[in-house]
Amino acid sequence: MSQKTWGGRFETSTDRRVEEFTESISFDRRLYSHDIKASQAHAAMLAEIGLITAAEAQQLHSALEAIEEEIRLGQFVFSTAQEDIHTHIEQALIQRLGDLGRKLHTGRSRNDQVVTDLKLWLRDAAAETDRLLLTLQKAYLGAARRYHDLILPGYTHLQRAQPVLASHYFLAYVEKFQRDRERIASAQRRADTLPLGTAALAGTSIPVNRDRVRVLLGFGSLARNSLDVSSDRDFVLDYVYALTMIALHLSGWAEEWVIWSTTEFGFLDLPDAFCTGSSIMPQKKNPDVLELTRARAGRAVGALSQLLVLVKGLPLAYNRDLQEDKLALFAAHDSVTASLDLAAPIVEGARFRRDVIEARLEDGFLDATTLMEAMVLHGLPMRSAHEAVGRLVRLCEQRRCRLRDLRPEEFDQFAPGFSGKVYGVLGVKNALAAFRSSGSTAPEEVDRQLNYWEQRLNA
Repeated sequence: MSQKTWGGRFETSTDRRVEEFTESISFDRRLYSHDIKASQAHAAMLAEIGLITAAEAQQLHSALEAIEEEIRLGQFVFSTAQEDIHTHIEQALIQRLGDLGRKLHTGRSRNDQVVTDLKLWLRDAAAETDRLLLTLQKAYLGAARRYHDLILPGYTHLQRAQPVLASHYFLAYVEKFQRDRERIASAQRRADTLPLGTAALAGTSIPVNRDRVRVLLGFGSLARNSLDVSSDRDFVLDYVYALTMIALHLSGWAEEWVIWSTTEFGFLDLPDAFCTGSSIMPQKKNPDVLELTRARAGRAVGALSQLLVLVKGLPLAYNRDLQEDKLALFAAHDSVTASLDLAAPIVEGARFRRDVIEARLEDGFLDATTLMEAMVLHGLPMRSAHEAVGRLVRLCEQRRCRLRDLRPEEFDQFAPGFSGKVYGVLGVKNALAAFRSSGSTAPEEVDRQLNYWEQRLNA
């Protein structure tokens, strides 16, 4: 009898090159535990509806456990002649149990089997990603507490803009990664429908109890349309999109810290354990992990693009193209989780150089916007105040001084009558203290946000 699960239709054997071209065992073997879990649930259901006995279901369960252990220990032999993990496990069952092993596939197809396995895998993968994101959020929160009173220059266009508390800066990343966690949770929810029992595309005439399998596997609901679910990979795209957004956030942070660790900026020291040296220049301390984090965002972006092209224009229902989804999915997950795993200890181990930051903190007119707003609060139209402060900044650049160094008559030259009303907001500390709006870098507002996130992340 043919070793192929579909061999009965064919008179000649498969060309070896076709076996090598169509195999997926080289990458889908990582679904083995999820395939076994789903098969055990399916066997239990087959016994409950009377297609196999309870004793046979137990035999299948035990044999599947033994196969799982062999694979886990690296003792299982894989071959491209048996194209995927599902076939490998089924053939191993048949070798152990004979006809009983052949009964297990009753009422299911590889089409609904593989998408079930993939959803089970994604459920575990998403939980791992969420855990890593939470750990990273807590690392940023810890840094926010450590540098609670440190003032940083905030940037737009990489030009100095306004002062911000370091704690406000760190909490910005807590917010970004919270959105990422919400995207992960959303992808999990859309994957929480059971495909098993819808068979190849139209359902099955076998009276399977899909709801019983749903309960055994912990899915929230049943897929309602067999045509849809056998070809659905939306949940894969959802998850990889969420991973891509994580990768982009990590890449932006990595770029920032690569710049901030340069001699030109000198804002922070990166932990030695996450840097490397040069083979020729003995003084070098290179931020390789951050650079690779920045680079590997491309893997997630590439995986998402691959999946988008993969599903474009596919007719209903299952097509073999969908075998390629796992390559992109696994690549994105592995790359992003590896980056996340390193990000938290880098955040925890980095040290900001207060002396360097504070020595140049007054450079760049970080108080200019607050000066303009002070004029507005005292009755000057916003556009008039904007022009006046712009001219004052130009005067300071010509004289190589700061706004607070200007004499009252120089203020009055561009904004008559305001010189006695604005000195209280000049200088970085005064400018910072002037903030009032919700969500701003105002110290009391930042304290409120710190307390909010500590309660939320530790709940």
